Amino acid sequence: MALNILSQFVQPGLRDLVGFSFRKALRMQEAQLKKLLYKAKHTVYGREHGFEDMLISTNVYQAFASRIAPGDYSNMYPYWQRAYAGEKDVTWPGKIDFFAMSSGTTEAASKYIPVSKDMLRSIKRTGVRQLMSIVRTDLPKDYLAKHHLMISGSTDLNFNGTSWAGDLSGITTSHIPFWFQRFSRPGMEIRKQRDWYDKLNLMVEEAPKWDVATISGVPAWIKMLFEMIIERYKLNNIHDMWPNLSVYIYGGVAIEPYKHGLDALLGKPIMYFETYLASEGFLAYQYSINAKGMRLNFRNGVYYEFVPFNNRNFNEHGVLQPGAEVLNLAEVVEGVEYAILITTCSGAWRYLIGDTVKFTDLELCEIKITGRTKHFLSICGEHLSVDNMNQAIARLADKYDVSMPEFTVKGVPYQGFFAHHWQIACDDVLLNSEHLAAALDEVLCELNDDYSVERRHALKGISVELLPSDSFTGWMEHRGKLGGQNKFPRVMSDEAYADWSAYLKQQNISARH
Repeated sequence: MALNILSQFVQPGLRDLVGFSFRKALRMQEAQLKKLLYKAKHTVYGREHGFEDMLISTNVYQAFASRIAPGDYSNMYPYWQRAYAGEKDVTWPGKIDFFAMSSGTTEAASKYIPVSKDMLRSIKRTGVRQLMSIVRTDLPKDYLAKHHLMISGSTDLNFNGTSWAGDLSGITTSHIPFWFQRFSRPGMEIRKQRDWYDKLNLMVEEAPKWDVATISGVPAWIKMLFEMIIERYKLNNIHDMWPNLSVYIYGGVAIEPYKHGLDALLGKPIMYFETYLASEGFLAYQYSINAKGMRLNFRNGVYYEFVPFNNRNFNEHGVLQPGAEVLNLAEVVEGVEYAILITTCSGAWRYLIGDTVKFTDLELCEIKITGRTKHFLSICGEHLSVDNMNQAIARLADKYDVSMPEFTVKGVPYQGFFAHHWQIACDDVLLNSEHLAAALDEVLCELNDDYSVERRHALKGISVELLPSDSFTGWMEHRGKLGGQNKFPRVMSDEAYADWSAYLKQQNISARH
């Protein structure tokens, strides 16, 4: 009976999984832009920028690109603050009731990103599409009728008198479709919890009552939950508690640094599916277990543009330059790193979200996230991306058979030149940091030609500090960024690095060598 109920709601999602082509994607994008402009033409933003004139232009995209300059949060902030205060029809029709508090680490202050009713529908729709793509694998027929555990931000949102604000995962979890609620875990009382340790402890107590087939959430918290359950009930692995656990849906951070530690907690292999659910919208998801990347989410309220991530378009701090080259989907190529611009049904217009991506399969519109525009390391031309860092840590974890769930890298002066200083979470007391630094250097030279060149010139050193895993979690708690979609910065600003260093000193946490 449960399967029959679910199938009535998820079958419509199948049409988005078949017959896909690049040509079809281009048509959908062209139609999407016109639809967004038409719907927002009477908003404050639409009137100021002449949306009605754009729609009657012979080339709508050209008119759109010429009248709206690409920008980041600072460009949208004056408009979104008006919407946050309760004003209607500012950048999107109607009143915006929900705002996602950005978990980004590049700015110190919280950002409030509008989440319209149209965007909530878009996110739900995409969730169904991904669920159907997973069901099409060789999972048991009763997979959908099992429990699906989502570790999200608190559904107890902040209210300013006119609008609600909180972690996007908390907003979306509080809007779970009614037909899915009986299969979703944990219950609403646990979801309301703001303290992450209290939330995890409550889930540990409830765990024996659940038959979990799917789990989703940030890898660091999934790993911690597994460890707590295994310790509490004296299990060999998490499958002793949940034998039907088959799928892990992750996002927000790359899985590579965490996968070795997660796999060690399993009793059998599971399938990993990646999602790209940003605070601004559900942008992409992995539709096949064998996919090279995540397929961009089309026909769903988002229009995409791409800025080549190079020295001409961005300065040394990752800030977008005036007159930067912007490409639409028809103009991109595989293997080139792009910063992604989005225009959405929440009233973001040519908005730089701060992520960089590469197309892994252009025909299928599959991408992989390579890092952040402000989270890369290039103090002397080495152009080390977060993707390079994640891959290197994953290789080392496998090589030494240890878990390295977190890390950060800082460029520092060294002997009149430069060096990279790595701080890596690892609780293995036998690992030698000097040997690890040499192995890390070797892997990075293999992954990045620019890094290899600079290691023979201006980049004169690489050092590694091994720190307890809980020191990374402790600093995030100290910063008020524990839980939800918050993530430890892979490359820190000078201010953040000073705070991190002061925290380690204050807590008397020293590195192992």
